Amino acid sequence: MTQHPRLMSPLSLRGQTLRNRIVFGAHTANMSDQGLPGPRFEGYLLERALGGAAMIVAEPMPVHRTGVLTRGNYAHSDDAVIPGFRKITDKVKDAGAVILQQLYHIGAHGDSDLSFAPHWSPSGGPSYHDSDGSHAMTGSEVEELLEAHVAAALRSKASGFQGVEVWAAYHSLLDQFWTPWSNQRTDKWGGGLEGRTRFSRELIERIRRACGEDFIVGLAVSYSTAYEVTLGAEALTEILDLHDRTGHVDYVTVGAGSYLEFEAIIPPFTHGEKLTTPLTQKLKGVLKHAVVTSEAQVRTPENGEAIIASGLADLVSIVRGQIADPHLARKVAEGRPQDIRGCISCNQMCWGRRSRDYWISCLINPSVGREFEWGGDRFEAAPVPKDVLIVGAGPAGLETARVAAERGHRVEIVEASAVVGGQFRLAGMQPRRGQILELMDWYERQFQKLGVTLRLNTFLDEEELAAHPAEVVVVATGSLPDETGFQRWVPQDASLPGIEKGGVWSPEAVLRREARLGDAVVIYDEGGNWRGVGTAWAMAEAGKKVTIVTPGAFVGAELSRTAADGVVRRRLGALGVRMLPEHRLVRWHGNGVTVRSFLTGEEEVIPASGLVMATTNRAFDPFPETVPGKVLHRIGDVAAPRLAAYAFHEGRKLGRLI
Repeated sequence: MTQHPRLMSPLSLRGQTLRNRIVFGAHTANMSDQGLPGPRFEGYLLERALGGAAMIVAEPMPVHRTGVLTRGNYAHSDDAVIPGFRKITDKVKDAGAVILQQLYHIGAHGDSDLSFAPHWSPSGGPSYHDSDGSHAMTGSEVEELLEAHVAAALRSKASGFQGVEVWAAYHSLLDQFWTPWSNQRTDKWGGGLEGRTRFSRELIERIRRACGEDFIVGLAVSYSTAYEVTLGAEALTEILDLHDRTGHVDYVTVGAGSYLEFEAIIPPFTHGEKLTTPLTQKLKGVLKHAVVTSEAQVRTPENGEAIIASGLADLVSIVRGQIADPHLARKVAEGRPQDIRGCISCNQMCWGRRSRDYWISCLINPSVGREFEWGGDRFEAAPVPKDVLIVGAGPAGLETARVAAERGHRVEIVEASAVVGGQFRLAGMQPRRGQILELMDWYERQFQKLGVTLRLNTFLDEEELAAHPAEVVVVATGSLPDETGFQRWVPQDASLPGIEKGGVWSPEAVLRREARLGDAVVIYDEGGNWRGVGTAWAMAEAGKKVTIVTPGAFVGAELSRTAADGVVRRRLGALGVRMLPEHRLVRWHGNGVTVRSFLTGEEEVIPASGLVMATTNRAFDPFPETVPGKVLHRIGDVAAPRLAAYAFHEGRKLGRLI
């Protein structure tokens, strides 16, 4: 039944049959419990196995005390991890997936706050993860790391993993040995190609000898063109050909970016798709034994089918796509790709949480990391079906409606505007954010499938709400822009002086094309997120002369957690946007605005025909606290204006409990 026959075709590795070509590739989920695997990580991986993934490469395991990178890493060099991992691997294999574990050491790019150890590297040099330098390994320390990798591989085998993936991506330890810029050794571990690859070849050969011929050994690399000093496609192809000739490497997986080009490692929507196929295509023409996996912005089954069908790779790693929808592979196999909840490449709760050292989740799939508590994206039928009325079709209302209907409730959702999505839909009108609009279409398809009654252009007043027959009412009416011009870092002023002159707008009014802006616009952005920055981008692309003023230390400060801030600042710069960080507004004049530096106190008048205020919204709640005969729930921005992730979370949570 599948519309993706090549993507769904099986493949064999070391006697293990992969049921399709979709890999749930290695990434740091940060879900350990005091360094040990527990129910959170078990539920997370098992859900993707139940969802049809062919091969799962589990959380990167640091092989040595000098390689610890996150507080959620699993305990290195410790057999205590084996029982917990064995429980996970048994269940994942019973669900039909092949499971491997990635082994990693970051070399110079460590984090001293977490390892409390020197970063070991081939030749010293700075970390690109923190501000510390690294320790150039002695010959005996090189040998120690080789043995640490082998011990970790044996521990993985004892834990029930069917193979390991050796990590050489992102300019990690192995990549540092390969790269002449970072390997300036004069002993047998440096010099020409033979010496620079000796460490990785010796490592893989020892793992093969220790773990046997039926054990899968993969090699992870990455492709980045941002810096001349890192390895290009030709150099990587030569290196991987050398490893392939040994016959020990069963697959090579190709990611994007490096610690020097961090934004491309987990590329946000600012990047294109299928980023690694230039290298995977080269490898396919050279490698004789190892199969090739393409990752980084594969995202959709359509991309995966195209890559496999075109011979650009043998497998595709879809990580965030299977975070967003853990049943992606199963839905493809069943011929239901239209039911896949597509990743929007926002990075807000996956990399956004990992960047702050929490366990990961997902903006549009809040069950991520809670599968062991919430049952993943599978819902139990409600004991007693009820009539449920949801007022507001923003993220909170949409998700409550979907989940309640999945559980068998009779759901009606009413929305005052002509379309679903609320302010989140407006975000989808910013540059390169059309994936949000695709998500809105997905919700409407699910409503049709589940029998949800959707009434648009419908505003309920208090009397109509009280008269409605539904026993359960969910108030998800969202929030509205603050019209006072209040600035959080100028708390003594209740409003912006001069706002009464008019010409002051919200980002929502700009994106709805209600704002009459003129040619020159100042946008004041307090959040440092897409509401302000994305609106500035949209106005600049429309030909406006834009100045963005922010009290933050730099434009897009909140976006730094998603690795998108640098990309968007470069884009704004290319569009001629002027950026003024660490400034506040003093007065709006109707034809310009006075700003003041927080650093020097100096003031400047910026001519402008319009002012856009991206400040904190105010909750919009048109109903009384209680309504006789109704059980009322208030969720999303009506409870407190926040980012969309928390609205989706509250919708999922409430939908499960009704």
